[in-house]
Amino acid sequence: MSSTKVIDFMGRRKLAAVFSLVLIAVSLVSLATRQLNWGLDFTGGTLLEVHYSETADLNAIRSTLETGGYTGAIVVSFGTDRDVLIRLPQSYTDRQGAQLLATLEAAFAGTVELRRIEFVGPQVGDELREQGGLAMLLALGLVMLYIAFRFQFKFAVGAVVPLIHDVIITLGFFSVTALEFDLTVLAALLAVIGYSLNDTIVVADRIRENFRKLRRTEPVETINISLTETLDRTLVTSLTTIMVLVSLALFGGEMIKDFAIALIVGIVVGTYSSIYVATNILLMMGVSKEDLMIPVKEGAEQEDLTP
Repeated sequence: MSSTKVIDFMGRRKLAAVFSLVLIAVSLVSLATRQLNWGLDFTGGTLLEVHYSETADLNAIRSTLETGGYTGAIVVSFGTDRDVLIRLPQSYTDRQGAQLLATLEAAFAGTVELRRIEFVGPQVGDELREQGGLAMLLALGLVMLYIAFRFQFKFAVGAVVPLIHDVIITLGFFSVTALEFDLTVLAALLAVIGYSLNDTIVVADRIRENFRKLRRTEPVETINISLTETLDRTLVTSLTTIMVLVSLALFGGEMIKDFAIALIVGIVVGTYSSIYVATNILLMMGVSKEDLMIPVKEGAEQEDLTP
């Protein structure tokens, strides 16, 4: 590190803490008042996949459904420009979904083929919501156990708090923007937990290594050195991943757009939290060299003194 300028990340840790608290507060208030715009997977409803013999005009299909009394229907392209996915809210049954095909055929000169129809009841949606929440809690619990075993308890808390921070802010983003929250977004949240955890472990491993190697530095300086050393890796990994996700969000179609947006938000927040939130928690808990010293086995010192 002699030829590299050490960035004073921890000099801005109080400002970062205030920034995180504001984001969390906004997210929690929005989640409590606006809640999430639950998708069909969680609320129940009817899903139809239809194939047109010619290029489908999505705006014309939406107008036809609105005129036919199918209010709240969501129409998106699915795969090719002839495949269309239609989502009807919970108030419609699977029988009404089948009748919708006749409405589409009457408004189209060519043929309309029904490829798939699925009905999700509200009870199934409630179960998915509950199981999704349990899946996130289980993931966080297992992460905490792993970090406590791999590093030390303070590092376990310093790893789990940023994950909770990332999940709350990502959920808050979807609440504020009213983007649809479905199973693909839930899968993206679980992926964000894994991505953020990987970033945090890389930083924690370097902090542990430097605590043992740099004997005369204070914890704040050791953490600054560790963050500076891992900054290039963190930025390159995050930026290359975000470039791919932006491409998916722009050109991947409606089916994968929300998934990509959730990952973009989660990765940006996760990169920030691995730099500021995790290390801030470590300093607040008073991490020191003594926490990370390799324990000496009994009798080892005597053996070293034996001629």
